[in-house]
Amino acid sequence: MSDVVDRFVRYCAVPSQSDPLTASKVPSTKEQFDIAKVIAGDLTELGAQDVKLDEHAYVTAHWPASAGAEDLPTLGFCCHIDTAWQSYGSPVHPQIKHYEGGKLVIGTDRDGHEVAVSPETNPRLAQMVGYDIITTDGTSLLGGDDKAGDAMVVSLLARLKDYPELPHPRLAVSFVPDEEIGHGAALLNLDEFGAAYGYTIDGGPLGEFCYETFNAAEANVRAKGLSVHTGTAKGIMINASEAIFKFHALIPAQERPEYTEGYDGFYYLERMQGDCETALADYIIRDHDQAKVEARKQLMRDAVAFVNSQYGREVLTIDIHDQYHNLADVVCRPENAHLIENARKAYASIGQEMTCIPMRGGTDGSQLSFRGFPCANLSACYYNAHGVREFVPVPELEAMVDMLQDLVALYAVPQDVAADAK
Repeated sequence: MSDVVDRFVRYCAVPSQSDPLTASKVPSTKEQFDIAKVIAGDLTELGAQDVKLDEHAYVTAHWPASAGAEDLPTLGFCCHIDTAWQSYGSPVHPQIKHYEGGKLVIGTDRDGHEVAVSPETNPRLAQMVGYDIITTDGTSLLGGDDKAGDAMVVSLLARLKDYPELPHPRLAVSFVPDEEIGHGAALLNLDEFGAAYGYTIDGGPLGEFCYETFNAAEANVRAKGLSVHTGTAKGIMINASEAIFKFHALIPAQERPEYTEGYDGFYYLERMQGDCETALADYIIRDHDQAKVEARKQLMRDAVAFVNSQYGREVLTIDIHDQYHNLADVVCRPENAHLIENARKAYASIGQEMTCIPMRGGTDGSQLSFRGFPCANLSACYYNAHGVREFVPVPELEAMVDMLQDLVALYAVPQDVAADAK
């Protein structure tokens, strides 16, 4: 078993889901400290410098530059340690399956139903005949999002330790909590981190590259009703849950995630609950164009006002706040073009064409870039994230460590030289 596969399987076996219902504290779950301690221990064992695990489960460290590259800017990598909350995340039983074509049966879910993937549901699987593929047993998600990224970064440092002659600048690495619930790297101390620019490793299939993300906002709708006995309710009762239904009916149905793709934006009802007296609905708003995000916000405010006008009183309130902005606004600046071109060269060096996608989500790089750390997003090589059918192909996992080795080498020379290096 290769170093990166061993680390990945070991990391996946440590449950570390985040929880949106306890997002007011960081980390949102104590389990995230468990994986943070494992990663911090691995970094210490490798001899990384400045290894730190703080009170919020952030793990940071540095790796010294190779000879001759000591005066170059520090290159940063950021991954997240939490796994998605939308599916079962504990216990996790990673396994390695050899794929021989057709349907790959992973196992059974918690209700005893078969869990499988196939080229019909994942067309790229048809190109993986003969691969070893890492999955769970079907009872939980795997956690490749983003423990594959975590394992890749730590394995890169292990390789640099074993082969100190490999060229690279000083590296800064971070492993952050609660990315899946919108927090991510918000508390990362960028002055201590000390990187001039870098990459998150939190994308999909090998070769995927992202310098465009959604702009994102969250909308919290609350309803206050008036509960009376149903037998004497006429003209008096105000049902808070019904008010939420009225509001939801005004949100364009065709602009939900299940009807959109590419650059299409959407409204997504994340959760709702309620009774006659009180009710709530939490939405996320997504669009690559910030002007369209603002228009979506206004539509939701207008919907609240319309429902309240029907009742003749304030039954609904809405609170909207921004979560992150489109990465392209920073990464596509001329001074940051090297982030795109060096990634393209590093993918080419392992025989992989880079595919740029408009990411229908966000990464830690979305907020980091607007905080002064330009940061594009690389493949983590997971498929079917956030569910029990998640898998990671071993050859892709291993290839990304080779890609990262070649990428850091491109930053071992001044960037005006690196632009013409290959």
